[in-house]
Amino acid sequence: MDAEITLRVDGEAHRLTVDTRTSLLDALRERLGNTSPKKGCDHGQCGACTVLLDGDRALTCLALAVAHDGAEITTADGLAPAGELHPVQQAFLDQDAFQCGYCTPGQVCSAVGVLDEVGRGWPSHVTEDLTGEPELTHDEVAERMSGNLCRCAAYVNITPAVQQAARS
Repeated sequence: MDAEITLRVDGEAHRLTVDTRTSLLDALRERLGNTSPKKGCDHGQCGACTVLLDGDRALTCLALAVAHDGAEITTADGLAPAGELHPVQQAFLDQDAFQCGYCTPGQVCSAVGVLDEVGRGWPSHVTEDLTGEPELTHDEVAERMSGNLCRCAAYVNITPAVQQAARS
């Protein structure tokens, strides 16, 4: 069964017909040609497909496209105006927080989501004071970014990149 949906991706509206079983990741990559979110595990375990969905980080391999008709989707490509870098993207460059780059778009979108969650005062599993503002310690960042895997093990630089972006 097919359905007509509209997805707003990186500020641009796209009307398309999709099979109701199509994942949001497949709609983005195969139907819209947006290769920023990557297909890693296709089981929601690696985070390579992470985007911002209506402002919150989400795994597109686990989301059905039809469930997000009208949604605002921001990929790593759409975080900043053309020719500019988002502070998280700049921090990843400054801290050399990538190697092969395959997971980087998902890591960047997740980091943007982490900073938003911290800004809203959301605690994580390792937040010590649940009544205060979360501090972006090494352990706090590592816990919040734990859903994004890097096979090259660039974690040693990803955590400082997230912390740098938080200060900017």
